[in-house]
Amino acid sequence: MTAFPAGTILGYPRIGRRRELKRAVEAHWAGTLDEAALETTAADLRRATRERLAELGLGKDDSSIPESFSYYDQVLDAAVAVGALPDRFADVRESDGSIGLRAYFAAARGDSAHAPLEMTKWFDTNYHYLVPEIAPDTVFARSGDRFVRQVAEARAEGFTTRPVVVGPVTLLALAKPAEGAPDGFSPLDRLDDLLPVYVELLSALRAAGAEWVQLDEPALVSETLDTTSADLARAAERAYAVLGGATDRPQVLVASGYAQLSNESWRALAAAPIEAIAVDLTRGGVPEPLPGLQAKTLVGGVIEGRNIWRGDLERAWTTLERLGGLGAAGVAVGTSTSLQHVPHDVADEPDLDPRLASWLAFADQKVDQVAILARGLVTDRTQIENELNAATAALADRTAADGVRDGAVRPRAAALDATAFTRGPQEERDAAQEALGLPLLPTTTIGSFPQTGEIRRARAAHDRGELSAADYEDVLRLEITSVIGLQEELGLDVLVHGEPERNDMVQYFAENLDGFAVTRNGWVQSYGSRATRPSILWGDVSRPAPITVRWSQFAQDLSEKPVKGMLTGPVTILAWSFVRDDQPLATTANQVALALRDEIADLEAAGIRIIQVDEPALRELLPLKKSDQPAYLDWSVASFRLATAGADAATQVHTHLCYSEFGVVIDAISALDADVTSIEAARSRGEVIADIAESGFARGIGPGVYDIHSPRVPQVDEIVDLLEQAVAALPVRRVWVNPDCGLKTRAYPETVAALGNLVAAAERVREGRLVQV
Repeated sequence: MTAFPAGTILGYPRIGRRRELKRAVEAHWAGTLDEAALETTAADLRRATRERLAELGLGKDDSSIPESFSYYDQVLDAAVAVGALPDRFADVRESDGSIGLRAYFAAARGDSAHAPLEMTKWFDTNYHYLVPEIAPDTVFARSGDRFVRQVAEARAEGFTTRPVVVGPVTLLALAKPAEGAPDGFSPLDRLDDLLPVYVELLSALRAAGAEWVQLDEPALVSETLDTTSADLARAAERAYAVLGGATDRPQVLVASGYAQLSNESWRALAAAPIEAIAVDLTRGGVPEPLPGLQAKTLVGGVIEGRNIWRGDLERAWTTLERLGGLGAAGVAVGTSTSLQHVPHDVADEPDLDPRLASWLAFADQKVDQVAILARGLVTDRTQIENELNAATAALADRTAADGVRDGAVRPRAAALDATAFTRGPQEERDAAQEALGLPLLPTTTIGSFPQTGEIRRARAAHDRGELSAADYEDVLRLEITSVIGLQEELGLDVLVHGEPERNDMVQYFAENLDGFAVTRNGWVQSYGSRATRPSILWGDVSRPAPITVRWSQFAQDLSEKPVKGMLTGPVTILAWSFVRDDQPLATTANQVALALRDEIADLEAAGIRIIQVDEPALRELLPLKKSDQPAYLDWSVASFRLATAGADAATQVHTHLCYSEFGVVIDAISALDADVTSIEAARSRGEVIADIAESGFARGIGPGVYDIHSPRVPQVDEIVDLLEQAVAALPVRRVWVNPDCGLKTRAYPETVAALGNLVAAAERVREGRLVQV
């Protein structure tokens, strides 16, 4: 047996330091890069990752380097490895029935003949995974050998890496019953049928040279899934009795992450015949000692994998010492989660203030922190004393820096009373908003329109100083004028200006608010080939000047129809930024909310009659532990209401939420007190409508009818079907018609076709319903 290394990480960013994978994959989709060239690019990225991690201090031959590459999504990778794709993709499998890249990408994105798998958020992060569809008769069988080939590829280059695979319990716990599955069926019912395929996979990985394998089981920490913690623990007990009992396998590390393991799961893993357990010690305390640990290595996740602060290495060292007191066979240092949630390297950010940069740790710096602590474990603390002291000094410097606490911001927040969080009665607002003159089933979009190559090139040229501010604004005016004209031609009822001036729905605001910094190369994968650059919220937040008013007013002057003002809500700004960790999130959220409240007042003064405050991340930040959820929902809802409660009764306030399981937060969505809420519903084929109807939701609601995360153009009949489903369950006067999300990532031809079909479908359903109203 090979000992587990003293230090490791649970995963590493896979899109490339300059998004090389994104460009290669999208070129392949566009038909300009063949599959062989795509595979070559991916192999080059994997090679560069291994070499970089070895350079940073992880071992080439001790399994400390994880093999965590993915073309699109790790959950899809695991589903493909066990052959679990729905029957609708049978025609794009290889001739031998295996699942190649064609079927893989069809499942991920869909195409003209195939609806994609549903997409939703990975636990409480901004990463999206693809939801497997499992039926009672789904055939599990090894399909493809990507995990195996990557281990062999590393071996050939002199590396012994640790393959990372989503574990069987989490794979099934995150899956949904396939269409037509009987009532009461749970994908986890198929665990015993799935385990033999995992046993085969483990054997193949060992044959390829893997000495350790990492099976990710974050479902074991969650209390937000349909399966109870007790049932998940029992599933883990069964699964790891089988996998641990297999004789032809690598040694097994089971990794949880994202929260503390439930007590039941901790006991199940401690008793299982596996060799190592990784626990997240940044979001929970050291667990209790249990029998069985004396035969295992405990990997203490003391380096935060989801935020970018340098962290307290002194505290991390103390936590590792406490972990050593549990009587395990060994203790190793690790990250709390995969580092896929953070950018590559602070050294890639020459524009950041050096003082701020000294407080930060991106993926490469976190690997360095792991290596430092691992060196201390192998030798003793005295060998890393200088590094511990340097981290402590950086924390002290951050606390004392100007702007971290703003004497103007804090008194205003402290003076808030209950009236600051409350709008007038809904009936009064409904009456005042009749002046908008909207038809039955009003049509609109979520906000952004396609960002063309011309717009992106103009923004880049302006950022480089090659295009003057006046010339850049001329480009924006032309685009907004075109977008308004297109919407009027299509017949949409409530228009948007298309947001061509915005690089990102959070970064745009971060660039215009005090207390934020933005990065040049801080890309983080959101889903598939999509990446975002989360801003860094390091100090107290305030708004030095109006942000959106000028472009909203310009757009409204172009049309008699209402044009929505578009803002990003406080919870989403926090969720999609790297947020300061030195004060409660509620405090920071209220600071952002006050800045947005001022922006809404200025939009109203400029004549904007509908204002949308997007909160797609409301469900995303919901804590995984039920005991933590009430407090989160209280402050998150309060921050939205603080931002919007100052609006006049005649101002129609919209909000938008996307890609989440809404049933668990439906009461909170209602408590936001927005006049209209638009939500994802197309990719999930309207599942959320039943939750909305059952809850008695009494405000305007727009269940999305166009899945913008796929290049498919929905046909009129399928949109009609979704709308009929909505109006059959909900008061027709409350229903709006809109896409699932913004259109920034789509191309104009498909956008025009899809919106044309959306308007046609709305008109058809409207005609049928007018006589009933």
